[in-house]
Amino acid sequence: MRFINEMATKKDDDYARPAKPPASNSWSTVQEAAKDCTACHLYKNATQTVFGEGPKKAPIMLIGEQPGDYEDVAGKPFVGPAGKIMDRALDEAGIDRKQVYVTNAVKHFKWEPRGKRRIHQKPNSREVAACRPWLEAELRIVKPKLVVALGATAGQAIFGPSFRVTKERGKLLSSKLAPRVVATVHPSSLLRQPDEESRDREYKNFVADLKVAVKAADQGK
Repeated sequence: MRFINEMATKKDDDYARPAKPPASNSWSTVQEAAKDCTACHLYKNATQTVFGEGPKKAPIMLIGEQPGDYEDVAGKPFVGPAGKIMDRALDEAGIDRKQVYVTNAVKHFKWEPRGKRRIHQKPNSREVAACRPWLEAELRIVKPKLVVALGATAGQAIFGPSFRVTKERGKLLSSKLAPRVVATVHPSSLLRQPDEESRDREYKNFVADLKVAVKAADQGK
């Protein structure tokens, strides 16, 4: 009986339902509402909601997976090691980060403890679906000419669970959520490459994908 009760408690704690952003075209109104989001259980262990940031009519929107440890503490997206790599790649691709809107498919940090460290855990489909209304609100308000999906979670948030970045990266795609999309890897994957040669190769491929995005955004003007 104790085992059953523990399982029931875990199930009750591990919940996800669609978020309900306010029906507003004001970015600040929606962002303020997101601070109190409890649509899924991830908010319980996160420091804060990490909403997107950037110009409200940015031509390009970058969508990642979720905030990491650095982002959870700072309350801003892509400010950790992956963000630094992304900034460098954006610069090489001719993109000024200050002119793009940067956000994540999931707005709370999902992690598990390992000693004193907080180790990233990939959000599941239910958690992504719960957060999707916030992403839809950002897309509605910003109206980017092009979306760059960074990694599998972002790609699946836009295209559905069958989407594979490895098959579609670097191509100009379209979806109901965003009419013009270029998918590429998440910059954190560059940090996980086994050696310098692999990191250099994958970084160059990442920059090449971003250059495709620049060209596609220009064509969408």
